[in-house]
This record gives sequence, C-alpha cells and structure tokens, in this order.
Amino acid sequence: MKQFISIIIGQYLNLLAITVPRRAAKMGFALFCHPFRSKLAAHHHAFFDSAEKFSFESGGDTIQAYRWGRGRKNVLLLHGWQSHAFRWKKYVEAFDESEYSVYAIDAPGHGLSTGKAMTVPLYSQAIEKLLAGVGDLHAAIGHSIGGFTAVYTFYRKPELSPRKLVVMAAPGEAQEFFQFFKTTLGLTARTLKLTAEQFEKTIGHPPGYFSAPFFARHLDFPGLIVHATHDAETPVENARRLYAAWRKAELALTKGSDHNLRSPEVMKQVLAFVEAGDTTSVAATANANKTTNGE
Repeated sequence: MKQFISIIIGQYLNLLAITVPRRAAKMGFALFCHPFRSKLAAHHHAFFDSAEKFSFESGGDTIQAYRWGRGRKNVLLLHGWQSHAFRWKKYVEAFDESEYSVYAIDAPGHGLSTGKAMTVPLYSQAIEKLLAGVGDLHAAIGHSIGGFTAVYTFYRKPELSPRKLVVMAAPGEAQEFFQFFKTTLGLTARTLKLTAEQFEKTIGHPPGYFSAPFFARHLDFPGLIVHATHDAETPVENARRLYAAWRKAELALTKGSDHNLRSPEVMKQVLAFVEAGDTTSVAATANANKTTNGE
C-alpha cells in the first residue's frame, strides 16, 4: 500500500514538473525534507519522563531536549531519520550517572519536537543551540543522519567539538538521499533536478556540498566509525570513505545487515570507546570487546 501511494505521489510530481515546474520544485523539496512521525507509546513517554526535560527554540521549531545524570562528563546522543531519543534508552541506562551527564534531543520534526521538516542544517542548528548551554563535550554518538549531522556540525563549528565522536551507520553524501528519493517515488530526472534546485535555493548549498568525507578531513579529534558490512540502507562503502578521510578515526565493521546497530556487542564497543582513557587506543578497546574491526 505504501509503495502504491509513493508511486501515485511520484507520478503527480512528474506531471507538475512539466505543467507547473515551480510548484513541483517546492512540493518535491517539502516531501524530501518531511519525516513521518511514528506514534509515541506509553513506554516512550515513560523513558522521556525519566529525564530532566527542557526545550529551546531553533529554526522556528521548539526542540525537546533531555538530560540524564549529573556527572562532569557531557555526552550527546543524536538519533537518525524518523526516530527519536528513545533509541538511546539502553545507552542512557548504561552510563554511570554520577560520572556522566547524558544529553539527547528530538530532531526537528521528530519525537516531541515541533516542526514538519528536517534538514542537516536545521538539525545542526539545534545541536549548536543545545551545546551553547551545555558546555564542553566529552563525547558525542550519532546514528545514521545523526552521525552525518554531527560530522557536519563539528566541521562547521570546530570550537564545539567533543573529545571523541562515534558515527554509526552514517550516509556519506546528500546525493544518496536524492537517489533514494528518486527511486522510492519513481521521479523523472526533470523532477529530481527541480527538487535539487529548490534545495540549493532554500539551504544555500547544492546537495553535492554535503559530503561526510569532505567534512571529516577537517576533524582533529578521535573517532570511531561503526557500520554493518551489508547495511541495506547505507552501504558500508560510506564508512570506508569516511575512515579514509578522517585521520584520527578507527573503523569497526560488524557482520550482517543491521542498519540500526542495536546489538549488545556494538553497544559494548561504543561505550568502551567513550569511557576509555586518553591513552587507550580504540583498536585495543575493540579487540577487548571481540568485535570485527574494519580493514
């Protein structure tokens, strides 16, 4: 049913691209940036209520933020597309609340935040505003587009950089989003071109500007890149390219095709990296946790 609806929407956009191109451009961009919210259940709200909740304004939206713990080491958790802060529940519970203060936000248009659109710049702006009140970061962990946005944010604002960053299952290029958008809706080249032009007009950069490997070349702090070898949503080649560009990063590949990377083994490795002392190498940590390291 969803596939049928996607095809109908795509056909309508393709028709508009011929008859009313300006409208097609605006509608295509709006759809491209529109996340579909999943309904929040009682257990989601219970977890959110276990935090110190606060909100702030960013990009015209009200961003919902959370804090667990009162430790001196600040950790920031960034979820992916069509997700929310609940995805980090097990991580939050694993951190020692006397040593760590764990922060998370619902991205614009996600969870309990307001808004109907989410772009990397909008997400990045929300992160920047949050960190203005948080102070120095011990670590940040980002999944999927959350990881991509983290790399972009710390490239754009190096003064906000954490001591270490974990990037999990992140895409490599904004162009990939457009290709997925084209395939899902069955868009013509003309429709996609109009959408990309509206993207540049609205955001100020063409899609090709948003490249995780390009941003990562400028990062000057340690990173851990985690990716499944057969990720069906974001190909593992993205992780390899990011690793090649980020001189202080280590690559940890896990077997399988799990884009969500929720396994206990992955969580142990990520936590070990975040909690390791400055003299402990990422590779040693990875080996200690018996995960499969990248080439």
